[in-house]
Amino acid sequence: MPKTIQIIGSGFSSLAAACYLAKEGNKVAVFEKNNSLGGRARQFTEKGFTFDMGPSWYWMPDVFERFFADFDKKPSDYYGLEKLSPGYRVFFENNEHFDVSDDLSTIISDFEKIEKGSGKQLEKFISNAKSNYEIAIKDLVYRPGESILELITPQTALKLDQFFSNIKRDVRKKIKNKNLQQILEFPVLFLGAKPSDTPSFYNFMNYADFGLGTWQPKNGFFDVIQSMIKLGTELGVTYHTNSNIKEIIVENNKAVGIKINNEILKSDVVLSGADYHHTETLLPKENRQYSETYWDKKTFAPSSLLFYVGFDKKLKNVCHHNLFFDSDFDKHAVDIYDNPKWPEEPLFYANFTSITNKHTAPEGCENGFFLVPIAPDLEDNEALREIYFEKIISRFEAITKQDIRKSIIFKKSFCVNDFKSEYNSYKGNAYGMANTLLQTAVLRPNLKSKKVKNLYFTGQLTVPGPGVPPALISGKLVAQLIQKYQ
Repeated sequence: MPKTIQIIGSGFSSLAAACYLAKEGNKVAVFEKNNSLGGRARQFTEKGFTFDMGPSWYWMPDVFERFFADFDKKPSDYYGLEKLSPGYRVFFENNEHFDVSDDLSTIISDFEKIEKGSGKQLEKFISNAKSNYEIAIKDLVYRPGESILELITPQTALKLDQFFSNIKRDVRKKIKNKNLQQILEFPVLFLGAKPSDTPSFYNFMNYADFGLGTWQPKNGFFDVIQSMIKLGTELGVTYHTNSNIKEIIVENNKAVGIKINNEILKSDVVLSGADYHHTETLLPKENRQYSETYWDKKTFAPSSLLFYVGFDKKLKNVCHHNLFFDSDFDKHAVDIYDNPKWPEEPLFYANFTSITNKHTAPEGCENGFFLVPIAPDLEDNEALREIYFEKIISRFEAITKQDIRKSIIFKKSFCVNDFKSEYNSYKGNAYGMANTLLQTAVLRPNLKSKKVKNLYFTGQLTVPGPGVPPALISGKLVAQLIQKYQ
């Protein structure tokens, strides 16, 4: 029988779940606290510049295709895609840089030119990564995390040793050149943990990178959000912005609705795609599954210091995506995970969507997005933000050999305090809970509440984990559970 389902939050997982649940005939409504939909993937426009606020890497195109195929659609029904070439550029010390090609054979050749024998090692590494991708992304991540037995298959049994080794150890055993090591260790940072804490099995992220390539939606990453909203609307989903949920109404240990301001809206099912920890604070204490101690002991992905910058000229010596690894990779990781503090010389990332999507900046101008990964829950104020803006811009100018300070005509920052206030993010984390061995599948917070009937969760703090493709999958998994148990 069709149910009335209320969804809290409008990020990727919520929007995906809404589509799946509406497809089954349920009456679905999405409630977003901010004034626009998309969660961390919102978009804003200022002075002729259009900025995607969060996600910018379109990896794993097959996951997006699988999502739309579930509705007899294709991504191309909603948005165009361009494969980036190069996928991204990595800057190192001593004015060295490496362009990651859109072709695997070229990448192998480029490795070999830098370190003799590394091309053959990379070929073997990516072959194994592809095998793991076939197992993980096409099978394991589509399991709901209800039992540890979900991870035990004939395929994973053959890979058991890869759950007890780690990415850093594997990479450095095969590749000796420091720059090449960092290129191979970089992709797992999307999973929210250090390479030394990420099981070897997760090298499937390297296949997502080198094997499948880096793509860009024609009008920016927000294209995907808009397409999911349009699909949901076609299926009957309704969307409500400026709707800050004050309480989840529980009667006889059953979720029966939500409270927005002073209005109570009744429903059969409540699903939260908002921050998991925050969602539980909307419940009476006796109905919360996880204590403050539980959350505090978990390993969270980094937060971020972000800058959205508009330039009155085109920039030189950069491509769409750029990684600045010209400082100590390992030391910055320690400052995030082991001894949380503001890093002295941070690694950072910069993208310029206007290189690919001309309309995201006025003619003759450039759209810049800068990101510094930092530990969650650090002190955050305007003075600190400015100190770090100066740090990264000074290095950017020196590395790319150009003066850009005088060309800045717009700048906006976003950091820990904003993640807390705008997304109710636990400790201001940007990407959710890290995918370490002890925070995988059934060991993550549950999709289905064990204490409150008809209450469910989705998103980056639950199964399968952080990232946009996992968020789409999380929405599907929770929708299937709701259909199973309701």
